[in-house]
Amino acid sequence: MWWADIKAAIGQRINVEGLMFSVSVITKNRNWVMPHLSVKDIRYIDWAALKSKGYEGVVFDKDNTLTVPYSLSLWGPISESVESCKAVFGSNVAVFSNSAGLEEYDPDGRKARALEFVIGIRVIRHKVKKPAGSAEEIEKHFGCDSSKLIMVGDRPFTDIVYGNRNGFLTILTAPLSLSGEPFIVRQVCFAYISSL
Repeated sequence: MWWADIKAAIGQRINVEGLMFSVSVITKNRNWVMPHLSVKDIRYIDWAALKSKGYEGVVFDKDNTLTVPYSLSLWGPISESVESCKAVFGSNVAVFSNSAGLEEYDPDGRKARALEFVIGIRVIRHKVKKPAGSAEEIEKHFGCDSSKLIMVGDRPFTDIVYGNRNGFLTILTAPLSLSGEPFIVRQVCFAYISSL
């Protein structure tokens, strides 16, 4: 168990898959990094309008979208928006994270269970770190094609690339906090947000 915790701490700061996809995005697929919508945080998303457009579910990233980095507690100011999302989409709301629920860093699922208990949203267990991988686990969870789903996250090169590659409507949020994030993540976030 201790080895998984150490590996998770290091792996959360260095996303090799993310770096490899970044090269592909920069050289060939620049449109993958462009979200369909950008907002300050999830309080600025009109859940009812998205539902009326035919979207059937919402997939959230965890760190810096729903929680401050590496926390299992919902960031207080967004609580009302999370409840509004759940009221509109019902049980079709889930978390797809590169920490809680990722088999490599949460092999026994204890982080996923703890997060589910605290925020009341199901965490999808998966094997491949974003932005790599298909939407198979998410589509299985929701019972619909990813084109009917919304991916909400704070990182253009992981959450948005993953969502765009797999056909989601993508919404980029500004990070809730850059405190505790690795230097390179802070620089990429700052550069990207400055360019908007």
